[in-house]
Amino acid sequence: MKIAITGKGGVGKTTLSGTLAFIFSQRYKVFAIDADPDMNLSSSLGIHEPITPISKMKDLITERTGAEPGAAFGEVFKMNPKISDLPESLSTNYDEEGNLKLLVMGTVDKGGEGCICPASVLLKALMRNLILKKDEIVILDMEAGIEHLGRKTAEAVDLMIIVVEPGLKSLETAERIKRLATDIGIPKIACVINKVSYESEEEFVTQKLKEMDLEVIGSIPRDENVVKADMEGKPLADYPDSDAFKSIEKIAENILS
Repeated sequence: MKIAITGKGGVGKTTLSGTLAFIFSQRYKVFAIDADPDMNLSSSLGIHEPITPISKMKDLITERTGAEPGAAFGEVFKMNPKISDLPESLSTNYDEEGNLKLLVMGTVDKGGEGCICPASVLLKALMRNLILKKDEIVILDMEAGIEHLGRKTAEAVDLMIIVVEPGLKSLETAERIKRLATDIGIPKIACVINKVSYESEEEFVTQKLKEMDLEVIGSIPRDENVVKADMEGKPLADYPDSDAFKSIEKIAENILS
């Protein structure tokens, strides 16, 4: 199963991504992919060792594409670089068994590089390989834009989850993401409501999402343990009795059912 998780900045999508990755890894092999410019997925898993994003691995990019990052416009490079070995060789293991692996994609600096450059070509080829070729569960922590996903790659994503918090700005972002995701062929789009303080908030957001023809597959209450875990640099999985963790466990069950 391939799951892309997105939403407005600050809604909690990275916490959801990391926690789902942990929960699934108790039963399956999982790749957790950090494709958000903020690159916080490692810390949400409690990994604090420095990880160089793939977009900044200049020697690797040059080796696989035949051109240096930031190559001049018109310079010839490989549009289909060899990347089948990279998911394993570049990933960081979360556990000793290797059931959960983390890959940090990074982003391509737009200035002077254009939208087609060796780094972006390598990232998109790697994303295609993970989604189209890998049998493991793949969880993508995305930004609100979905630039890493090309049309054919998107068609192979089983589920896109838009994380929404109570508030009109978050709902507006959800509507925009749904439009983009539908345009590139993502087959199933659903929502998780996060940071719910009152039942009335959940009812309001659920109704608004229903009007957008978006399914809600779960909600997560506002929980001080999420803040505590973040401040202590620990994964939410270290607080298995927290209301937020239990809610995400239910969401995981809904996804697999």
